[in-house]
Amino acid sequence: MAATTEQPRIVLERFPAGGPRGSWPAEEFAAAQRDQGTQAQVVMDLRTDQFLVVTPSSPQ
Repeated sequence: MAATTEQPRIVLERFPAGGPRGSWPAEEFAAAQRDQGTQAQVVMDLRTDQFLVVTPSSPQ
């Protein structure tokens, strides 16, 4: 098994995975954050069945 080193991240917002078909609120929120200069990305939290919009805890 390969070891991974994940950098700490800050969760900006959480969105339920069961949203309406054709709706991407997590992606839209992350895009708005990137437009404002925040390094936001969407990840899936399988344990809670949510999409998380996260950013690195320290500037890169």
